[in-house]
Amino acid sequence: MDMREDLPELAGRWHGDVVLKRDVFSTVERGRFRTEAGEIDAVLRRIDGVPWWSRVLAHLLFRRERRALAIAGRLGIAPPLIFSGRDVLVRGWLRGVPLHIAKPQGDAAYFRSAKAALRMLHRAGITHNDLAKEQNWLYAGGRAAMTDFQLASCFRRRGALFRLARYEDLRHLLKHKRRYAPGAVTAAERRVLARKSLLTRLWMATGKKVYYAITRGLRVTDREGRGTRFTRDAPAIAARLLLHPGVRDVAIVAFPDRRAGTGLYAFVEGSADDRELRDLLGRTGPEHLQIVEALPRNAQGEVRSEILELVAMNQLDLIASLIHSDAERALVGRIVAGRRNLRDRFAF
Repeated sequence: MDMREDLPELAGRWHGDVVLKRDVFSTVERGRFRTEAGEIDAVLRRIDGVPWWSRVLAHLLFRRERRALAIAGRLGIAPPLIFSGRDVLVRGWLRGVPLHIAKPQGDAAYFRSAKAALRMLHRAGITHNDLAKEQNWLYAGGRAAMTDFQLASCFRRRGALFRLARYEDLRHLLKHKRRYAPGAVTAAERRVLARKSLLTRLWMATGKKVYYAITRGLRVTDREGRGTRFTRDAPAIAARLLLHPGVRDVAIVAFPDRRAGTGLYAFVEGSADDRELRDLLGRTGPEHLQIVEALPRNAQGEVRSEILELVAMNQLDLIASLIHSDAERALVGRIVAGRRNLRDRFAF
């Protein structure tokens, strides 16, 4: 689909290339924004196409992000706010990989950077309030940054509510540190991890259950933003594909789709015929299916789904930082050359 859509507030200044996220509260695109100094890489959030029943909440989230980015963007730890209108805002593009894709195993320096960035944010009177999601942390050349400030709060006074939200921001960061760099977790940090706030305990016992019930009904997202379709349909698709004698292995990843919200992309390792596989799947197949000679794997033989996710999402320019060898670069290059989702301009 052509992403040069009419956005009156931008007066033709925006050229979108890749959909990064789409849900009932907004659509997020990566592209180019024309400023007085020339075109720059940027990210746009638009709420002009949200359903009528979510519009009030969408505007609330939109205003929270706009206010927070206007402050945090100047600190170098979050995307800068470049343009803001009634239904669209444009923020700068930070060249980084989401934490759940980067997987910085044992990288204590990254988490020192993340803690310092969080300290800067809190000194500015802002709490993020959504740092439990790994995709809201960016790995930018070993340095940490934050994104997606829809739930952020800006405080004039550092009262009890601010201190509570600040504590929860820190606790969520430390959970990621414990997962990826457990040996670097200090005794003091372990105490923070072990002590949930009263508000968190109440949320987990009541509101969180309601939240999960609602989001499952709306088919919103799983922990990494991939959508319930990924958890529900992908395993069944993979099982059917593996019935074909020419299929050795299957890796299915999710990607944001402008029309469907969440799309599925199946990478099939083997020598099967594309049409035969489509016939095998019938109407239950993924949006894209690509047969590859081999799937990229790590030293333990596990499929490197983080690389395949970037191929599916057309974030090709972010792949280079994840490549470990010349052989892997050549293999991934061939996968990129044969990719099926061709709505991008970002080169590998």
